[in-house]
Amino acid sequence: MRIGVARALVDGELIDGDVEVVDGRIVAVGLDGKGEGIAAPGFVDLQVNGFAGVDLVTADRDAYARAGAAMAATGVVAYQPTFITGDPDAVLRALDGLAALLEDAPPGPRILGAHLEGPFLSAKRAGTHPPEWLLDPDLDLLDRYLAAGPVREVTLAPELPGALDLVEKLTAAGVLVACGHTDADTVAAREAFDQGARSVTHLFNAMRPMRHREPGMVGVALTRADVAVPIIVDGVHLADETVRLVFAAAKDRAILVTDATAAAGMPDGGFDLGEVRLTKYGAEVRRADGTLAGSALTMDAAVRNVVDLGIDLPAALTAASITPAALLGEPADGLRPGAAADMVVLDEDLGVSRVLRDGEVLA
Repeated sequence: MRIGVARALVDGELIDGDVEVVDGRIVAVGLDGKGEGIAAPGFVDLQVNGFAGVDLVTADRDAYARAGAAMAATGVVAYQPTFITGDPDAVLRALDGLAALLEDAPPGPRILGAHLEGPFLSAKRAGTHPPEWLLDPDLDLLDRYLAAGPVREVTLAPELPGALDLVEKLTAAGVLVACGHTDADTVAAREAFDQGARSVTHLFNAMRPMRHREPGMVGVALTRADVAVPIIVDGVHLADETVRLVFAAAKDRAILVTDATAAAGMPDGGFDLGEVRLTKYGAEVRRADGTLAGSALTMDAAVRNVVDLGIDLPAALTAASITPAALLGEPADGLRPGAAADMVVLDEDLGVSRVLRDGEVLA
């Protein structure tokens, strides 16, 4: 099957020509033809709280299917359901439900496992996380979470007492550790990454600001070659210059995430994020007190936003696909021959035309 595109992103570069797929795998790129648009690796979103009116912490199989279908239409071929801080029993139920779901996964994007954002976070940088459920690091509770469901990533504040023990345990178990909702200073940030943390959760947001003599988590993450730097590029969470700074300092480590809530893909109105009630106003999603609470961003819009800021298209597409997949240890071969045909086809305005998973059309 020929995809029918004019260009394709291969090994970080846009090359002319079409892409051929046989039995769900790419067999050739750069083929002569008269196609239109751009083929790129399908988008991988590592932080999705909800989508299309669905809050994933309480979602059943049908709700996951609805959210997945809506995400697929935005170019997503794989994602991590993200559960924020809440009643531990509710989080355990969500993990139990996800484990059962993966035994009979609904059609749509691949579900990569859970991202636990909390509860071991700083009360000083809690953001929208309910303060009554924030906890000091607790190995026993962590063990219960890991036993309940497929945890792939945990966000924690590494400066909390005992947090480095959690980093060590999670890293040994093959779980990605991200530092976020943190008041860590420079020393604490260095120690976390030396211990095995390899990412941050939405760089700049919900962490101590960077200062010239005390760069903190932001400065350490931007300057360490072994740390990924996910960002939310919705025109709300970060200034334009801040996005450009991230790509200038860490282009090969930048990752686009949405931090999407149930408000994504929906008209303005009220939505739930776990126990928190949110309101969507255009591009902004906030609690009643005005605190930012996730986003209404989609991955295709994030790519367009980055390109509109002057970042080159290959870098934007890579940050939405190859880099997040590689961080999580997923196949990250992109559109090379022999790779799975997980791809998004974009028109020249970077709108989504088609999305394929293993060569089958998702959207």
